[in-house]
Amino acid sequence: MSSKGLPWRLCAFFAAAVLMFLATSAPAEVPPQTPFNPKPAEGDLILPMPGDAQMVFRRALVPGKGFWGDQSRIIQIGDASGGVFEGLQRTQISGSFPAGKDGAWEIVLAKYELTRGQFVAVMGMDALLAASGDPEDQKLPTLEGRALRDALMKPLTYVAYGDVQEFIRRYNQWLFDPVHPERVEAMPRVDGVPGFVRLAAEDEWEYCARGGLAAMEAGTFDDRLPFPAAKAAEFSWNLGNAKHQLRPVGLRNPDANGFHDLFGNAQEMTAGLFRPEIWQGKPGGAAVRGGSVSTPPADLRSSFRAELDIYGWDPDAKKVEERRSFNTGARLAIGANVVVSTAQRGEIEQEYEAYKADLRKTMPVGRTLDNLVSQASVQIGAADPIIERLIKDNPALKEPLSSVQVTLDKARERLELAQRESARSLAQDAGRNGVNLSVYLSRLERLAKTLETAKELAATSTRYQEQVAAVEKSMVELEAAARDQLQGYRDKVGKLGEYGKEHIDFAFTQLEATEMTKRERLVMELVKVHVKAFAEARRADSDAWFQEFRKRFEGFSDS
Repeated sequence: MSSKGLPWRLCAFFAAAVLMFLATSAPAEVPPQTPFNPKPAEGDLILPMPGDAQMVFRRALVPGKGFWGDQSRIIQIGDASGGVFEGLQRTQISGSFPAGKDGAWEIVLAKYELTRGQFVAVMGMDALLAASGDPEDQKLPTLEGRALRDALMKPLTYVAYGDVQEFIRRYNQWLFDPVHPERVEAMPRVDGVPGFVRLAAEDEWEYCARGGLAAMEAGTFDDRLPFPAAKAAEFSWNLGNAKHQLRPVGLRNPDANGFHDLFGNAQEMTAGLFRPEIWQGKPGGAAVRGGSVSTPPADLRSSFRAELDIYGWDPDAKKVEERRSFNTGARLAIGANVVVSTAQRGEIEQEYEAYKADLRKTMPVGRTLDNLVSQASVQIGAADPIIERLIKDNPALKEPLSSVQVTLDKARERLELAQRESARSLAQDAGRNGVNLSVYLSRLERLAKTLETAKELAATSTRYQEQVAAVEKSMVELEAAARDQLQGYRDKVGKLGEYGKEHIDFAFTQLEATEMTKRERLVMELVKVHVKAFAEARRADSDAWFQEFRKRFEGFSDS
């Protein structure tokens, strides 16, 4: 049996199946039904595969316009009541491809889980038999008819992470064969450059699983599931209705965006390494999402994530081996490089200037994890639309929910006061560090003059050598003390720069209304300049700040 492409018997089977489905296909705007697209729908994006096989994708719009987007692209992922690895996080969701001419962008994710038949189409049956740890797969060459079709329509599982990556590499090579440019005619493009097939990123996966843009607009994005929990059996194969047995893809209902089996059947490998929190913590194995036929229905949720140990320790054999899991598969996505051309890079850089000047500081990447008060304020604000929707859907709960809203409003007021006071305190502390730094610099200036005189005297008499040494020692100590104050100043300015402009402005307004010495006012002017610079660049330039202090207080007198 050939290991390249589909064996002739499978080719004949799939060709006959395609012809049969073509004869009973839906209207023209809906693609024909095939074993690779058992539930065709308008808007399906279909890429060819060897042997008349197919890979089907769906588009998911992201909010906002342009490459960098705006605040509407900030989403909340995770689940506060979920597992230890599902802590709430706010992130910016971005698409890989422009969608139309209005500045919108989109994610392109596979409609179904990667199947055994698709793996065989690219890699060959021999490759599947060699890669799979499933004894049932060894029976595939003996199957015929519906039994063969159903077996090949099941998710590809029981193979190693590296085997999936090798499949993706080989599939991309086949798609981009220069002799067959027609293979990428339907491939999404950035600036005319076609994308490529890859695994989905975790945030892409969760965004689609939560219902995407439609769910955000409907106020249901933060729900644990995009469908009623009582209807989990209609949308997923889980422990309750599958009993650890995988099923062919596409048998359960699609979600609102047309994706099948995002929940249950096989849990799905994603592109990133597993971390305790999606964006931080120790890197581990591969991150898998969605639950499987072994997941209790009560545990299904959009945030559910687990770790696949790519290399696992076998305590019985006392060796490390590539891990294969009977319920772990994959779902593909289409991605693109961030920079695809010199012209497109120029557009990105041009847009970035406006983004950096205004929006970036409001994005999660522009906020420090240390500013817990600010995070709490943002998370309380995220509850408002949820409560509003609950009141609308449950009029009988209006009174108790309104009481919850009042409590949240009071908490928000207290947090607002806390942020203002914290910002004021940081500005005041930065001012103290700055005053100390300026005093040390003034002393260093005077000592430098003293040292110059002492060296002139020492040139005429050795008895002044001790005075030179004493002055030099004092200057070294003062320089060290000045650097310590600069470090404290830098830390305070950096933390203050993480606050919103309204809180920073409040802090300086309050401090400038107090009685200050001439030195203190000069220091406060520098603090304002440096906080503004940090807020814009998200970087502290300690050496430049040090020189600015030195220049500002050169020849300064407190009198």
